[in-house]
Amino acid sequence: MSSSAATRTKHRQAPADRPALLLAWYDRHRRRLPWRAMPGELADPYRVWLSEIMLQQTTVKAVGPFFEKFVTRWPDVSALGRASQDDVLRMWAGLGYYSRARNLHACAAAVMRDHGGVFPDTEEGLRTLPGIGPYTAAAIAAIAFDRRTMPVDGNIERVVSRLFAVEEPLPQAKPRIQELAATLLGRSRAGDEKSRAGDSAQALMDLGASICTPKKPACSLCPLNDDCAARTRSDQETFPRKAPKKTGTQRRGAAFVVTRGDELLVRSRAEKGLLGGMTEVPGSDWLAGHEDKAALAQAPDLKGIARWHRKAGVVTHVFTHFPLELVVYTASVPARTRAPEGTRWVKVATLAEEALPNVMRKVIAHALDL
Repeated sequence: MSSSAATRTKHRQAPADRPALLLAWYDRHRRRLPWRAMPGELADPYRVWLSEIMLQQTTVKAVGPFFEKFVTRWPDVSALGRASQDDVLRMWAGLGYYSRARNLHACAAAVMRDHGGVFPDTEEGLRTLPGIGPYTAAAIAAIAFDRRTMPVDGNIERVVSRLFAVEEPLPQAKPRIQELAATLLGRSRAGDEKSRAGDSAQALMDLGASICTPKKPACSLCPLNDDCAARTRSDQETFPRKAPKKTGTQRRGAAFVVTRGDELLVRSRAEKGLLGGMTEVPGSDWLAGHEDKAALAQAPDLKGIARWHRKAGVVTHVFTHFPLELVVYTASVPARTRAPEGTRWVKVATLAEEALPNVMRKVIAHALDL
């Protein structure tokens, strides 16, 4: 062994030190987040749950303003449970993945109805609630109730896969990463039985968000850098290993934007399925084999429309499983025109109060030059 290698081995921390090093770093550098309890404070299960649901498939930066709006409007699970689903969807509009909002409302109602307004404090109990899967249950159990479990999000996957140089690609590597992440659970001090599971999880999340980033990780600042297998090999950025992504087939369709003076024709989507329960302008099916003639046959049946005007350009949007391209047709109708069955007129000035998904906001802005 070379002298430099021997020096690295000599100074490398023993595996048992990892949790302590991680918690010491967290105590100095923890992020201040609106849903996170301050040192010495007890975590609020409602705020932990709400933030975890919002953070699914969404960034911390994007979630912040929505979280503040929600807790101002509904400061506890009781208030949220009494709200209407329509109000929750309206408040959620812009965060995407709208099934989360429906599950959020259903979960709050279930906590009130089945648990006396108190969240279950175990993973098993939490998983019985709508919208709470294995990761979310573990996160709430650890952070809100300090149960000794380790939730594994994208940040933790990256930290752990680099620390241990996990060669198996995702998603196959998930069970192994989960097992390794659990070895990083810490306690408050030697001999103390008090768990710091929640702090251990949040420390790894913060480490992945601020230091062990996807590109150009700041390894020199990492508390675990002397014991990181990927850093020793100098191939940190290649972890976690990932199988090639499959891109969905592009779909196309048409959207019909009809105005009646200062009003717009809208409808609600079916409760189940993509964008369930959200507000939209009438439109055609979204198909890979889109044809203009077939799409126009699905235009709303309104008296007073001489012809549809096709707007120049298209609206594009990318969903999780497929990209979408919409052509937009516009028309205006006389003041007394009735809305066809299943549709309604709303004031353009009040559109902000509607549960419009981002793709529909793009369509309306494109059609009305907003």
